[in-house]
Amino acid sequence: MSSLHIKTQITINAPASTVWKVLSESNKYPEWNPFITRLSGPLEEGNKLQITAGGMKFSPVVLVSKKNEELRWLGKLLFQGLFDGEHSFVIDQQTDGSVVFYHEERFSGILVGLFRRKLETETKQGFEEMNQRLKERCEGIG
Repeated sequence: MSSLHIKTQITINAPASTVWKVLSESNKYPEWNPFITRLSGPLEEGNKLQITAGGMKFSPVVLVSKKNEELRWLGKLLFQGLFDGEHSFVIDQQTDGSVVFYHEERFSGILVGLFRRKLETETKQGFEEMNQRLKERCEGIG
């Protein structure tokens, strides 16, 4: 079974509560988020979401939802082990009032090798674009 870990991060000059607020207002994603263009469903552990990201639609299950700290979900293509993705957003509050925002995904499954090049380029670029827009939106609040 193949696996791939995409990691991105950005420093946002805003408190964790602001970053969480923007992330949790999923109905506003079309206004600012170029990567995740649709996210619906309560951000509660065990809940199934409806997401359109990178042009793909899927229904992941929320694994972790800790206000102002972390949001993590697991999505799979058809059945587990074929092409799975554990997506996470971690908000790391810094002592200077900023946060380091970690945006990552761990892919696993027999089809990962087939999509590796696209994931390492287009998907990673999508994460970085989302991070930049999140930064701009959070820093523009207040």
